[in-house]
Amino acid sequence: MKNYKAIGKIGEGTFSEVTKLQSLRDGSYYACKQMKQRFESIEQVNSLREIQALRRLNPHPNILTLHEVVFDRKSGSLALICELMDMNIYELIRGRRHPLPEKRITCYMYQLCKSLDHMHRNGIFHRDVKPENILIKQDVLKLGDFGSCRSVCSKQPYTEYISTRWYRAPECLLTDGFYTYKMDLWSAGCVLYEIASLQPLFPGANELDQISKIHDVIGTPAEKTLSKFKQSRAMSFDFPFKKGSGIPLLTANLSPKCLSLLHAMVAYDPDERITAHQALQHPYFQDQRAVEKQALASHRKSVFSECPVAPELLLNGWQTSKEGSKQPHKNDLKMATASLGEWQRRRFRAGPEGLPTTPGDSCLRECPRPGLPPLSVAPSGPRGSLYYSSTWRAGLVLG
Repeated sequence: MKNYKAIGKIGEGTFSEVTKLQSLRDGSYYACKQMKQRFESIEQVNSLREIQALRRLNPHPNILTLHEVVFDRKSGSLALICELMDMNIYELIRGRRHPLPEKRITCYMYQLCKSLDHMHRNGIFHRDVKPENILIKQDVLKLGDFGSCRSVCSKQPYTEYISTRWYRAPECLLTDGFYTYKMDLWSAGCVLYEIASLQPLFPGANELDQISKIHDVIGTPAEKTLSKFKQSRAMSFDFPFKKGSGIPLLTANLSPKCLSLLHAMVAYDPDERITAHQALQHPYFQDQRAVEKQALASHRKSVFSECPVAPELLLNGWQTSKEGSKQPHKNDLKMATASLGEWQRRRFRAGPEGLPTTPGDSCLRECPRPGLPPLSVAPSGPRGSLYYSSTWRAGLVLG
């Protein structure tokens, strides 16, 4: 950690402490997640799900960026150096008297669904989506703290007591670890309600009270739904009938489109619950999709204008070929295409080619992302330190 200066403590959890750091190299600020656990070897560090997940998911605009991983072999200490955000969602809404504007809520929820969609598409589910783990910086939202994540392809049963109770899906409460990535969508629905109303949706005091709170609002599930769950040893399925008050009676702050999305996210039956990809297509995000489409069109126009190849060469070449009046010279098209391809590679390459897969990647390799080249390890710095250099821009420095 000799390349950083500690500025102050940000927060502390059961397994780690987060500190604000300043880089002595360029003056940039970062968040340092110092693990309380001690590690004996680089293999043990590599097996951490959080590091594996961030390597697989970075870079993405709505996933917290991992800048560097620092492991001290003498003391066994491990620190994750990540980008610094302004605050988390809980800090944003804590103490507020009036809800955020719906436009801002929609913006945040769209980004949260983008992060979940990217994560699930890459074979990972978070298992602890809650306001404290959702970070913001101005209008940008990023999902962080992947310490509880799992591969969607790993075998059930999973850990039973996962996720923070208020955001725990029914299948997590009613079974001995038989749940899927759909639990993340239930949690996201609870977060949506909390941002919009400034109150938790299901604030249970314990496991039984949590289920009771869910049934008070949504109602007791049908026997057909309960029969899908592998019953927990600790809880009976003999629930008294409750019709449920419904979410609209709890708050008047939700628009019809917001309510529609929320109901889809907190569907009791995980098979009927919406996916993150489907949520992104919901009418609630219609304006967000339009803005994104417009921004993408502007970006493409900008990229095309910077292209070193004359657009007419490519465009006219294809047009004349289509009209049949004149065949373009093959070498012209070949040279233009090759030049454009090289320019694109130079523009978008973030480092040496290839995303890393690590030795001992036992937690996530059951559902690998296709086409991952082997890990690139190169000497860097004094005393034989090692640095993992790759397009995800995060390094592992051995002290």
